[in-house]
Amino acid sequence: MAEIEKLLTIEEIAEILRVHTRTVTRYIESGRLKASKLGVWRIKQSDLNAFLEETSNVKKKKK
Repeated sequence: MAEIEKLLTIEEIAEILRVHTRTVTRYIESGRLKASKLGVWRIKQSDLNAFLEETSNVKKKKK
């Protein structure tokens, strides 16, 4: 059985990123942050991690 990934709320994401909840909503509406509408928006931990990787200014190492 596949493990279910933790889903975070907009409020939890805003607290982690230290931004306003409206900012998180804008990230979702613009397509920068993936989310699912399950009554309210829910964001997978892996999608938050991908968002942070994409917005990082640290260059990725070439293999």
